[in-house]
Amino acid sequence: MSTAKKLVTVVIPCYNEGASIANVIHGFKCTSIADDYFNFDILVIDNNSKDNTSEEAKNAGARVITETKQGKGHAIRTGFNNIHPSAEYVVMLDGDDTYRPEEVLRMLEPLHHNFCDVVVGSRLGGKIRGDAMHSVNRAGNWLYTHLVRLVYSVNITDVLSGYFAWKRPVVENLAPNLVSSGFAIEMEMITKMSKMGYEIYSVPISYNLRAGESHLRPFHDGALILQMLGRNIIWKHQQSKIIENLELKENT
Repeated sequence: MSTAKKLVTVVIPCYNEGASIANVIHGFKCTSIADDYFNFDILVIDNNSKDNTSEEAKNAGARVITETKQGKGHAIRTGFNNIHPSAEYVVMLDGDDTYRPEEVLRMLEPLHHNFCDVVVGSRLGGKIRGDAMHSVNRAGNWLYTHLVRLVYSVNITDVLSGYFAWKRPVVENLAPNLVSSGFAIEMEMITKMSKMGYEIYSVPISYNLRAGESHLRPFHDGALILQMLGRNIIWKHQQSKIIENLELKENT
């Protein structure tokens, strides 16, 4: 007996990814096994690109929304605010063709079977092809990952990954609490989801050489990522604060 397919909104934040975005979108149309269980709503957030990113994405069959505030964090929040009304899961990956859409079933399966609330694709625990990740970036990622595992007790192996999958309610609760405008957004999401009590795990993924130039500034963005890691140690979810205040009132 067949079961109804679950709808997945795929959020792809992009800035000048005209050379690669069509390949990423078409990759979801080649996921034959995943296609037995899921339908994909592809949502591209064009972050004020100067090239033909929007045209390429539309021609490949994606929904396209423009976010003129520059920064990956702004693009991701815009994507979260435009999830399809019927979507049960949300996936996010970059539009530079470094991640493989064909591996999306690996990302969704733990959610589909209620193993956890959030899945993070791990490059460090998977296959990094050739020089796809420079040694400086790899060392920084390894350090940040171990600090997050130690401080936040999160059982993941790549805190700077751009490949995520969530149950929809997690995104709806997380989105209003996000403030990052740039590349610290992944660290913010992971540390805040941990403080919110969500179960987060990693699965191994592939990581390929990107098409075009990277927009990451290793030392500048690395400092902001480390700052975010430290800042959220004392962060409390608003709902937790409300409960805490109610408990105080009851005890007075």
